[in-house]
Amino acid sequence: MARGGPKFDERRRRELADAFLAGGEHYERVRPGYPDDAVDWLVPDEARTAVDLGAGTGKLTALLAARGLTLTAVDPSPGMLAELRRLHPGIATVVAPAESTGLPSASADLVVAAQAWHWFDPLAATREAVRLLAPGGRVALVWNQLDTSVPWVHRLTRIMHAGDVHKPDFHPPSGPELTDWEAASFPWEDPITPQGIVELAKSRSYYLRASEKHRAKVEANLAWYLYEHLGHTEEEILLLPYRTQAWRAVPRA
Repeated sequence: MARGGPKFDERRRRELADAFLAGGEHYERVRPGYPDDAVDWLVPDEARTAVDLGAGTGKLTALLAARGLTLTAVDPSPGMLAELRRLHPGIATVVAPAESTGLPSASADLVVAAQAWHWFDPLAATREAVRLLAPGGRVALVWNQLDTSVPWVHRLTRIMHAGDVHKPDFHPPSGPELTDWEAASFPWEDPITPQGIVELAKSRSYYLRASEKHRAKVEANLAWYLYEHLGHTEEEILLLPYRTQAWRAVPRA
């Protein structure tokens, strides 16, 4: 059972997910990647092929390709995938939802979703992921979470409306077709300027769907917090603490 993750109904989930249908270049520029130890933990040694569901601009896709996997990146946003193809022209892409990719059955050793599973219908996405898996394959999910155990970051997430910060006991919802879930957590820090943090906030679904009035309020609050309250300068390099949470599972026999 999922606990401590974002809570919204199907209509709201789709509304927020639709906010990412454009803006691929900005998303790619401001969102962080994933630490190597987390990616290593996700990928079985014997894996040769992978499908990345909700791949976006390829933040995780590229790291998997660098490990020698043959990738297919799936996303409902043509704009996001256009940015992925620009940066990584050798990776196959498919414009499709995670719940119905149209890809061949048993065609992947690994099915992954990075920063995206909460936008899917978990039951339908589970069925599709299991259908795509070749014998011996696994499903792996990963999120970058701002590390709210650090006091200044905790307040920052409140200002940014970073609603997908998970509690330690959170488990992604899934269908019964997956079992033997394992979890791991990887702390790391991303070097970023205060203005980079503002741009990061602008890439989040809350900001993208907000009115101009609410966007201006978020930006003003961030400016006050980062420059006046914390006393940072505009080009100062900060180390923004993250905790990458990862899960992996196998199909039920």
